[in-house]
Amino acid sequence: MGKKSVYYCQSCQHEEIGYLGYCPACGASEPLVKKPLHSESDGAKTQRYGLATEPSSARLYKEIDAVDSQRLASGCDEFDRVLGGGIVPGSAVLVGGEPGIGKSTLLLQAAASVARTLGPVLYASGEESAHQVKMRGDRLGLGDEPVYLLAETCLERILEEVDRLNPVLLIVDSIQTIFSRAIQSAPGSIGQVREAATHLLFTAKGRNLPTFLVGHVTKDGSLAGPKVLEHVVDSVLYFEGERHHSHRVVRAVKNRFGAVSELGVFEMTESGLQAVPNPSRLFLSERASSVPGSVVLCAVEGSRPILVEVQALVSSSAYGTSQRTASGFDQKRLSLLLAVLETRAGSSVAGEDVFLNIAGGLTIDEPAADLGMVAAVASSHRKRAVRSGTVVFGEVGLGGEVRGTTHAGLRIKEAAQLGFTRCVMPKSNCVMGKSIKECEQVGVTTVEEALEVLFD
Repeated sequence: MGKKSVYYCQSCQHEEIGYLGYCPACGASEPLVKKPLHSESDGAKTQRYGLATEPSSARLYKEIDAVDSQRLASGCDEFDRVLGGGIVPGSAVLVGGEPGIGKSTLLLQAAASVARTLGPVLYASGEESAHQVKMRGDRLGLGDEPVYLLAETCLERILEEVDRLNPVLLIVDSIQTIFSRAIQSAPGSIGQVREAATHLLFTAKGRNLPTFLVGHVTKDGSLAGPKVLEHVVDSVLYFEGERHHSHRVVRAVKNRFGAVSELGVFEMTESGLQAVPNPSRLFLSERASSVPGSVVLCAVEGSRPILVEVQALVSSSAYGTSQRTASGFDQKRLSLLLAVLETRAGSSVAGEDVFLNIAGGLTIDEPAADLGMVAAVASSHRKRAVRSGTVVFGEVGLGGEVRGTTHAGLRIKEAAQLGFTRCVMPKSNCVMGKSIKECEQVGVTTVEEALEVLFD
């Protein structure tokens, strides 16, 4: 009789016939994990991931019919925007974010809306009891919608409930708490997370069942668990926001059915997360005009233009080494822009402390934000305010040149709609926005020229 089990590495999936305390293939220090060895005849009887499809042969690309599935509305326009227009049937979506930022709240609201219009929804909670989820639902004002709550961490039990209820939407909160009986390791380990995610993925594809998986994050804010978790799902959404601010941002960093880096803005209220249809007004609502160091930047997240306030403070250094601190912007990029500002525009900030902040807690990482950062630092250093009604955008090169950016027309149109009358921008982008007469377009080619225009 042959062996009925093998031992495998949780990192590289290398298999051994006997137990080892390390992996000889990749050198991982974690002990190998035991798993049952299925014979080929067993696999023919029951498919491992429950796919209810017959084996198929390869077909020509032109012979495959395109299927245009009707997307499901989540009940929140901002959430549908991030997903690319709604929930795609059969898709697997991974949602990550800091603890307590609102992941469970948003998904429970979406579950109630889908259940109200389409049918039963299964909400599997591995971290909270059904009574705790019920208390949150009462605060959100959930009614008699057919939302089924399952406090369970066993993967097989969750799949049994999927078979019994045949829901239109499945939510698993969170994937790190789920374990499979087929693997002898603790919940949250690399092997368990990979096994649970793969089972749920193939269940979603085989049943055409949209599935949301909540994932933990590490100390640096990235998703915890194996990187394969992000590869197997169709979409990855990140929750962003400061605990001291009422608004939350949901950003798509991967989406097979929509634009990457699409942004949805929500406001946390007593009745749950409410969509913010005009984020620019929210981020500029408390801006003080005619203050040195304050500049309005027009950024684009996904397909949406957003106007934000860039704040800079340049002060005398109290230490031997000057400080460079950035909130909502890459600090290394800030150091590069300060070097360009000093070398190409003659603004010496080498011995000064420089503090930069994107007001409202938003994170901006696109190159078109460079000119706004440079303008804010120069404004604070010169102690001169930028003229009211001015908005800026543009990429800055190491030679001090201002390069063209994408979506110039969208940026100018958004600025004009909010009452801004002048836009300082790359000269190569002025042609794209000539039809917008409400906002004067001032094209610049260098950083020095841009500062002359801003502080004339």
